[in-house]
Amino acid sequence: MAKGGQYYVVYPVSYFTKRAGSRQKGISQAIIYGLSIIVIYVALGLLITIIFGSAMLNELSSSGWFNLAFFILLLVFAVSFFGAFEITLPSSLVNKIDQKADNSKGLGGIFFMAASLALVSFSCTGPIIGTLLVQASSKGELLAPAIGMFGFALALALPFTISAIFPGFLNSMPKSGGWLNTIKVCLGFLELALALKFLSAADLVWHWQWFDREIFLALWIVIFFLMGIYILGKLKFSHDSDVPFVSVPRLFFAILSFAFAIYIVPGLWGAPVNVLSGLAPPMNTQDFILTGGGSSAAVATPTDFPAKVKYSEVLKAPIGFNPFFDLDEGVAYAKKVNKPILIDFTGHACVNCRKMEDKIWTDPQVLKSSKKNMY
Repeated sequence: MAKGGQYYVVYPVSYFTKRAGSRQKGISQAIIYGLSIIVIYVALGLLITIIFGSAMLNELSSSGWFNLAFFILLLVFAVSFFGAFEITLPSSLVNKIDQKADNSKGLGGIFFMAASLALVSFSCTGPIIGTLLVQASSKGELLAPAIGMFGFALALALPFTISAIFPGFLNSMPKSGGWLNTIKVCLGFLELALALKFLSAADLVWHWQWFDREIFLALWIVIFFLMGIYILGKLKFSHDSDVPFVSVPRLFFAILSFAFAIYIVPGLWGAPVNVLSGLAPPMNTQDFILTGGGSSAAVATPTDFPAKVKYSEVLKAPIGFNPFFDLDEGVAYAKKVNKPILIDFTGHACVNCRKMEDKIWTDPQVLKSSKKNMY
């Protein structure tokens, strides 16, 4: 049906039973419908892998341009979730697929019904799918997009399949209303927070050195604080309905949002905030760190260590270490002081590398061993 220039396709659960003629056959067709949804979305994930390949995906994850493009894309998705506009597909394409679903018989008709669902729900699922594909592709793993799409498609297909097998399930499901829009806006806040991770990666790759850890954490604190206020109904967008009272679920989700924002606050003064390791910029981008010894205490610089090493004006050392950024220079120093060499293969946009530097290099045992064996 059409409404306000947008097209919606609704397939009641009883459709499969009526079309098949028996409940048993209708259930089997509903299962095929759910499997068709999964096949369509997994095929999209595989298409991303085929087009780019694992090598290209890995290059994308470490490219400043693509990280910047991903940031802009997620920013657009977040604005869409906030209600500024809707991302929709051309209505002609939706109508064409819908007509094929009506005219086709057998498995072909069921498959086109699944395709119709994927297309008409794009205005709601598009930003989620886009975020999933961006995040999966940025990991540089071959099957990550397909696996991510499988998980999304499974979650989307299960309600339809279960409703066909157990018709009473529909009666127990919550009715649509303002809470759905609240979820959508909260997803917008999460999209906005995730987008900053890609902006940080671009900053690290290009050595801008302006999007420091403090700025990242400050923005996350503001985002989750605002999300908590929104959940309580104190912050409203133009398309939001009134919240006459705060329900128990809203209260608990608001508490979680505020608690997470407060948990991040000590990171502004150098607290590790381990839950954000790999997402937040590395600790060595922080301008101000309060230390009282312990895990963040630095290894003492040897008296014969060079005052300046190559590339130190561009690259920053992990907190607590005095490394070389040039292999030949490092080998020459190791021979001079007769000490072993530890080579750290890292990357500017590498999430696992950030976790290693945040959690392992700063471990007291590692620092003690480094002081004893390498300096």
